[in-house]
Amino acid sequence: MIERIEIDGELRGIIIPSGASSSGIDFLTGGDAPFQIALMGHGKGHVIQPHEHLPAERRVVGTSEALLIRRGRLRVDFYDAGRKIACSRELSAGDVAILFGGAHGFEVLDDLDMMEIKQGPYLGELDKEKF
Repeated sequence: MIERIEIDGELRGIIIPSGASSSGIDFLTGGDAPFQIALMGHGKGHVIQPHEHLPAERRVVGTSEALLIRRGRLRVDFYDAGRKIACSRELSAGDVAILFGGAHGFEVLDDLDMMEIKQGPYLGELDKEKF
């Protein structure tokens, strides 16, 4: 079951377990979210019409990221505004975590192979504050 993580009244994450599926297109985020996430499921022979995304200037504040666990296990800690752990979730192979703003941390529970996708460009030390 897909889980929405809300902390301090804000969406901080979406956990998509490996077995999650959809029939058609199911957007998990609203149209105004800085990161658009959808599950798609189509039958054999379905055609997605060729298309090209038009140049569009967007203003995004903050950084959203997607973590795809390929192998191993990872614990994701979500923090509240006071930088205290509000909740934690464990991810394993095939699971995806989408993180929207707010503080978070990780602990590798088993040897891990994961993919991270987020907005760029990366700003180095100006990109995050560690605590």
